[in-house]
Amino acid sequence: MESIRGETPVQDTQESGHTTMRVAYFDCASGISGDMTLGALVDAGVSGEAISKAIASLGLAGGVKFETVKRCGMRATYAHVDAPHEHVHRHLHHIDAIIDRSILTDRQKALAKSIFRKLGEAEADSHGVPIEKVHFHEVGAIDSIIDIVGAAVGLDLLGVDEVLASPVPTGTGFIQVAHGRMSVPAPATAFLLKGVPLAASVVEMELTTPTGAAILATTVSRFGPLPAMTITQIGTGAGTKDLKSQPNVLRLIVGDLVESRVTDQVTVLETNLDDATGELIGHVSGLLLGAGALDVYSTPIYMKKGRPAVMLSVICDPIRAHQMESILFNETETLGVRHSHWSRSILPRRAAIVRTEFGPIAGKAFWRSETDTKRFSPEHDACADAAKSHGVTLRTVLEAARHAWKSGDWQWTESDKPADQPDQAAPSAHTNDQTHSPDQHRHSGHDHGQGHHHHH
Repeated sequence: MESIRGETPVQDTQESGHTTMRVAYFDCASGISGDMTLGALVDAGVSGEAISKAIASLGLAGGVKFETVKRCGMRATYAHVDAPHEHVHRHLHHIDAIIDRSILTDRQKALAKSIFRKLGEAEADSHGVPIEKVHFHEVGAIDSIIDIVGAAVGLDLLGVDEVLASPVPTGTGFIQVAHGRMSVPAPATAFLLKGVPLAASVVEMELTTPTGAAILATTVSRFGPLPAMTITQIGTGAGTKDLKSQPNVLRLIVGDLVESRVTDQVTVLETNLDDATGELIGHVSGLLLGAGALDVYSTPIYMKKGRPAVMLSVICDPIRAHQMESILFNETETLGVRHSHWSRSILPRRAAIVRTEFGPIAGKAFWRSETDTKRFSPEHDACADAAKSHGVTLRTVLEAARHAWKSGDWQWTESDKPADQPDQAAPSAHTNDQTHSPDQHRHSGHDHGQGHHHHH
């Protein structure tokens, strides 16, 4: 998922070779909902007035007020959404039109639409209809529109480079929705949380709503424990109910993460193909990379009766595993796909552009530790295009790009989004499906990590 930034720039020290990243971490001990997200954002310092003004520009009958409350003795900010009950069933294009007529910035509009599209995909899956024909019921009501638009505005104003989150509890028991009595998690929530690590909970209520799950699925790049960071702000958003067993709150922890070597989790999918041509392997690999795979590679193997075959391997974010598996089943004749979960160590990296006599050349800066000098790897395609247009060798352009980097004739790219999220709206966290540090899949073939938890 791509970076979520307001006006706060990334703090970098070119001489010392390290970059300070501003991150936000959703501590979902009691789940997450739209109003909890709004409350946590305002409690963390985002202007409630700015959010209210943005919501008012939607032209809907409703608004939001923020008040200080207590949940199980813990102070929190509650976002009280005041919206009339209505019987309007909106389609996705209706909601897009409402967002488009508002005063939201282009980034905020894109993020709000992305969250609604995630919800639309979940509803389409639940009802077995195209997303264009989905009738938004609960999530298309005014209060849900306010929650999502407010969250999009608030996250953008928060100005962070990456959004992280803890494992997510869904709660247990049953809820009453427009389609009747359903068990927790609701179908849309379960769909949105595919690939997301869940936390066990015995609380008999819906802790995580479809709106909350959509916010996570759109903006969060990594799920796991709180990373090593310097905390600067903590926001606590209250849920509607005051539980006896635990504080019904969502904590939003904001701080500076000085990047060095980090560890994350990836899913590795493998399938053995004894009837696939080289052309098919190339075609499927392209589809997988285009859909957000971090890396795709093939290994020659021998199967039963000594038959030569290919093992196709896919490395991806856990949240994308289902999508990758669908491509493998749809595009090949495989009868099964193996899954395993791996830990890997990643060097921090960031997209940059160097200025050369052959024009600007894009590439990646990377470093090993906080005190390590940044190194630069030019993008092959950019160098090849420059070499062809100027009638020089590829080596000449590569040397010019590296010289420009060492001479300090470079700058960070304005849009520092992960390369495995090519078409998502901002964000994303990472929009997106997001992810990791920028373009890290370029190196992922060399940092596959340590595997565990194999299942077939």
